[in-house]
Amino acid sequence: MTWLVTGGAGYIGAHVVRAFEAKGIESVVIDDLSSGRRDFVPGGTPFVQGTILDGELLESTFERFDIQGVVHLAGFKYAGVSVQRPLHTYSQNVTGTATLLAAMAERGVERIVFSSSAAVYGTPNVDLVTEETAKRPESPYGESKLIGEWLIADQGRAAGLRHTSLRYFNVVGSGTSEVYDVSPHNLFPLIFDALLDGRTPRINGDDYPTPDGTCVRDYIHVADLAEAHVVAAQRLAAGEPVEPAYNLGSGDGVSVGEIMRAVARVTGIEFAPEIAPRRVGDPARIVATGELAARDLDWRMRHSLDEMVRSAWSARRAAA
Repeated sequence: MTWLVTGGAGYIGAHVVRAFEAKGIESVVIDDLSSGRRDFVPGGTPFVQGTILDGELLESTFERFDIQGVVHLAGFKYAGVSVQRPLHTYSQNVTGTATLLAAMAERGVERIVFSSSAAVYGTPNVDLVTEETAKRPESPYGESKLIGEWLIADQGRAAGLRHTSLRYFNVVGSGTSEVYDVSPHNLFPLIFDALLDGRTPRINGDDYPTPDGTCVRDYIHVADLAEAHVVAAQRLAAGEPVEPAYNLGSGDGVSVGEIMRAVARVTGIEFAPEIAPRRVGDPARIVATGELAARDLDWRMRHSLDEMVRSAWSARRAAA
């Protein structure tokens, strides 16, 4: 069975492709390279450059490679920027997903693993987020991901599409020196870029009601995340039951201050972070349980915080 990985040239998508490869499962990548990188795709993996908004390209790709399932990661992923670019966000994430689903239906492709997001929850008012926590997205990005889940679920009811949606929290680390997080908005790249440029990393707010006053988030290793995608795909392929959605969380958060201290330990670069004012809208704590995913997707935290930092730093240094 061959799986199409949309957005497979991105940081997460490239890890998913490698996870398929490690299990001996063939995959094909489609990516418009708007944020992905061609050199992130393993050399032996077929690559199609193009957008998921191109239904004809999708259909020809399904036919050419005899695609039997899709892992859908392509999309516009910058929540903050989505507030300034809502139409672009909806075009990429909602129209793109609808176009993909139409092409799948046309070619009889009946399995999909969807890359959703913790952003569907907005700012939760609970200490531990479960799949049943109220969905209150606070950005066009979060709204578009929730609509994507709805579209896929509706197609499941209408046409028998087998599906599951994986809601990520803070994805970090690297499973290979060939791929690293290139986002200009994520915490690890911001810290590493500052250190490599000789600048001091910054913390936005140290007066939150948390143990060290800095925001607490749920950090998960990208290789663990990729493995969960493959298990989800395998369950769909085998006709085994899956939940409509899974949180991929640790159940135990880490503060931004702890991240900074771990970076200093791992890199050997001593620094005292600059303290900036809080950012508007940043909740004090967002942590999720991964119990359902542990039950069904072999989900678990296989990496310590220092291992997450070390793998990310090593990959970033390799690319410098």
